[in-house]
Amino acid sequence: MRIVFKSIAMTVLLASALTLSANALSAEKCRNDKGQFIKCPAADAKPQKCRDAKTKKFASCDAPGTEPVPLKAK
Repeated sequence: MRIVFKSIAMTVLLASALTLSANALSAEKCRNDKGQFIKCPAADAKPQKCRDAKTKKFASCDAPGTEPVPLKAK
């Protein structure tokens, strides 16, 4: 029974350590050269899907005559 509890405790400890290290890595991305926190740069706001403007069928966003698919209203 002790072995089961020890293995569960070790699993929880390992999972929490991995979570903490992931948080530390993500926080490091939003620092400048001096180590100060800065606002993280925004990701490119490219549409996920595009469609042909005439036929309204899905198309590559790089193709001419395409438009972004409108977002659904909530």
